[in-house]
Amino acid sequence: MQRSEFVDRLDDELDTDAYADLDASPNGLQVGSDAGEVETVAFAVDAVEATAEAAVDLGADALVTHHGMIWGGLDRVTGREYDRIEPLVANDVSLYVSHLPLDGQQELGNCAGVADVLGLVDREPFGEIGPEYVGQRGVAPEGYTAEELAATLEAELDHGGEGVQTLAFGPDEIESVGIVTGSGSDWLREAEELGLDALVTGEGKGKAYHEAREAGVSVFLAGHYATETFGVRALQSLADDWGLETHYIDHPTGL
Repeated sequence: MQRSEFVDRLDDELDTDAYADLDASPNGLQVGSDAGEVETVAFAVDAVEATAEAAVDLGADALVTHHGMIWGGLDRVTGREYDRIEPLVANDVSLYVSHLPLDGQQELGNCAGVADVLGLVDREPFGEIGPEYVGQRGVAPEGYTAEELAATLEAELDHGGEGVQTLAFGPDEIESVGIVTGSGSDWLREAEELGLDALVTGEGKGKAYHEAREAGVSVFLAGHYATETFGVRALQSLADDWGLETHYIDHPTGL
């Protein structure tokens, strides 16, 4: 497959252009050229030195990640930035990044993957950011206690043995759940306004404790990395369907 076609297909699936003015990460092709062909693709959550080198070792023509190498502009390619980018450029490995688009994609995205784990139905977009969304909400048909929901997340997510932190301030039976993966506690107010019983995210800010307590919403902190493996794995399956050789680079952080 031509690299340009590979990039265009991902952009179309992820509606990349819709998030262009909303995201600190420049999404789409972030490093390298779209010239030439792609036969082998590596997928990882983070574009860092370790995953760039692993992609090179795998003979990948492209690396697809959720977190990229550039945030809000890049002034110099020196030091750590050079060490991350150099293996890609030296070995002609293109870097494709999808940050907020991969959070908000309602079928392939990170939040959709967590919703699958929890068996949610009647799903709708959640987590407003401008005119777009970065999350998903739904209903647990049989309900969960806080302990049951946390146990389900712990059993199914790659949280590096760190477990799931729970702020159990919601109702005893949890039915309606909002999900914003990664650092999503800022959408707690939206969960409250929608009358949701719980918010599932990766990591929280200090203010989340009192906000959750006052709102009467349970919050589950299941790990930033752990909640954001689903999107890149879904894109890997998509690339498999396109006839490409794919590899997943698992590099959990425990955070």
